[in-house]
Amino acid sequence: MTNQASGLDDSKVVQFRKKPAAAARHRRLNADEVRSQVLTTKVGLQIPGGLTFDDWERAGRQLSGILNSSSWWLGDWLVYGKDHYGDRYQRGIRAAGLQYQTLRNYAWVSRRFEMDRRRPALSFQHHAELASLPTEEQDRWLDRAEQMKWTTKQLRGAIRMACENGTTDGESAEPTRKLAVPGNRLQWWHKAAEQSGIDFEEWVLATLDNAAERALKESQAKADISA
Repeated sequence: MTNQASGLDDSKVVQFRKKPAAAARHRRLNADEVRSQVLTTKVGLQIPGGLTFDDWERAGRQLSGILNSSSWWLGDWLVYGKDHYGDRYQRGIRAAGLQYQTLRNYAWVSRRFEMDRRRPALSFQHHAELASLPTEEQDRWLDRAEQMKWTTKQLRGAIRMACENGTTDGESAEPTRKLAVPGNRLQWWHKAAEQSGIDFEEWVLATLDNAAERALKESQAKADISA
């Protein structure tokens, strides 16, 4: 996949499509290739009506990668500016129209993780969750998050649990438990959570908590009657 810049109504456009064969890079695009193009402008995406699912999915993956990588890019950009240009770097920030507070957060994470310690399999936000920890702890948590394929939310929960338990390496912190559930039942639960308007994990926990509370109350009532 290549990104090809072009002009459109004075806006910069990035073109997402499959990487063309070397011999065909400079030829005119045919109708099918035009229909596979997703263009980004300053104010949104231009998506052709005949876009296939595969091309739509491919564009989403690339956009997601750009979004995650841009945090590192901007952080590294600000770190370089502060290190090389003194107070002048602030003028560069204003000229670029960027928010200093957001950039400062990006730069702080970038400084905390040298390039060779950053994990491509984990998001910038994964690293941000660990930025305040000592280097060795950061690496242990990164290893754990990568091995367990944790989301940012799961990593945050594991860190919180480790703090509550007085541990720091994450080995004893396990934010989730596996439960074998038939696929049709899982779909049913997802539908119920969606109709309730809450996150699926929150719906599951709330439902189980309510069921446990009812069961305990019924058990206590029977015990009182027997007594």
